[in-house]
Amino acid sequence: MATNLRTTGERHQFCSLQGRGALVTGASGGIGLAIVERLAECGVNVCIVARRVEKLNELKEKLETEYPDVTIFPLQLDVSKTSEEEMLKIPEKVPFQVDILVNNAGLALGTEAVDTNSISDAMTVVNTNIMGVVAFTRAFASGMRERDRGHIVNISSIAGHEAYIGGSIYCATKHAVDAFTRSARHDLRNSKVRVSSVSPGAVRTDFTMTRFKGDVDAEAALYRGFDPMIAEDVADQVIYALSRPMRTQVCDIISLANAQSAARDIHRGD
Repeated sequence: MATNLRTTGERHQFCSLQGRGALVTGASGGIGLAIVERLAECGVNVCIVARRVEKLNELKEKLETEYPDVTIFPLQLDVSKTSEEEMLKIPEKVPFQVDILVNNAGLALGTEAVDTNSISDAMTVVNTNIMGVVAFTRAFASGMRERDRGHIVNISSIAGHEAYIGGSIYCATKHAVDAFTRSARHDLRNSKVRVSSVSPGAVRTDFTMTRFKGDVDAEAALYRGFDPMIAEDVADQVIYALSRPMRTQVCDIISLANAQSAARDIHRGD
């Protein structure tokens, strides 16, 4: 006889986030900031990681005022300037147990073709987008496995599933994040550690201004004639993945703006 999940109440089971500990990279703005705010709202203690210490301190004060039962721990760090030994000691610095890791830090620099792009910019993007994910996962996955509990969420992109003109380096790094995420899921399959990725399309954040190196006109042209997603949309997807019942592992969430059918296929209403 089939079990009636609606009757038993199992249909609406979810994993409570209250009182858990998280670490979010790239936490001072954009998608990372939105994720931190949603986690704090859910009662999660959060270690916020970024390079801009003043932004981290402002965020700590704001969230601990709004959510007095939540601990916000700022950690200033630049992965490209941090040794392996220092990375592996990070879990000891956080004043609570981290069983949620959100690898969000990432960037794109420029839109040049492969025969004209900057090697220096490419190295910066590779180190941030790939090595940041690798390093933080290494630092926290071992503890998660030992405790047989944890969730790693990597913020990827539709660029991790497609390729497009002017995106060679960024697309390559996000494809690498996608492959790393899938491999990590294989490595941790014999534990209760879950591994997910979230792959959004067009999202309006300060990420774009970084990519265009402050070119306001280029940013305006990118978002012209359609309504892109906002950072909070992506944060909600992260919360969805984290809050599924333990029997469920969300592998990837791919989302696009309503007018978008692919990375660079956007209907513009003007």
